[in-house]
Amino acid sequence: MAESLTTLGGPILAIDIGATSIKFCPVDERGHLMSDVTRIDTPYPCRPATLVDVVSRVINHSGYLRAGVGFPGDMIDGRVIEPGNLSRAGGISTPVDPAIDQLWMGYAVEEELQSHCRARVRVVNDATLAAHGYAEGIGRELVFTLGTGLGISLVVAGEWQKIRDIGSAMYHDVGTYDEIFGEPSRERNMDRWRTQLADAITAFVREFAADVVHVGGGNARHVRGEDLAAIGCPVVFNDNEGTLRGAAQLFATP
Repeated sequence: MAESLTTLGGPILAIDIGATSIKFCPVDERGHLMSDVTRIDTPYPCRPATLVDVVSRVINHSGYLRAGVGFPGDMIDGRVIEPGNLSRAGGISTPVDPAIDQLWMGYAVEEELQSHCRARVRVVNDATLAAHGYAEGIGRELVFTLGTGLGISLVVAGEWQKIRDIGSAMYHDVGTYDEIFGEPSRERNMDRWRTQLADAITAFVREFAADVVHVGGGNARHVRGEDLAAIGCPVVFNDNEGTLRGAAQLFATP
């Protein structure tokens, strides 16, 4: 049944899975939000079967025939490479649980969601989904999402490029990017958070030879223009719903 749905048009249920909450909203085929955004808490402990159960219920209850999902960890071809903050036992402020982390490694989350849903389901990294929503298709666009962690994605001449996920990588040996640029760090010391963010973005701009930077996500509102004035390229500040808008691109025909 799922294969027959790939050619159907109509609205798409956009879902953004975060370390704190899961938000969802129907979008039209151009990515425009069609209603208010709904949020539910991300379940913890967040084992794969638990998340699939919650998200598939949302999709099936919606009645929509297509669903585009952003997953907060590194993945390729619908399979999890690194689960990010979802492997923390009780949320962003708790330690990684090795047993939960192992359950996520290699997990075919797109395939599992598809098997539980009547709709056609596509799953990509949440920063990738945001890139689809924010990028304008010109030059080398580097997209950053700021929330409970830090996401990064690259779009070149309108085409998304696979780059490494940085969430669990170390920033100057003082903590992971998710830890240093996530919400708990921002709450503890806003000035330091802004300074370190400018430093990190500047380094990534140089590494990826970016022509423009897009900043989005829930914590983008805490970044000031002057914070990023010296990074070496223009900065576009986006609203918090770009990730949801990007779901339409997962079903766009070439």
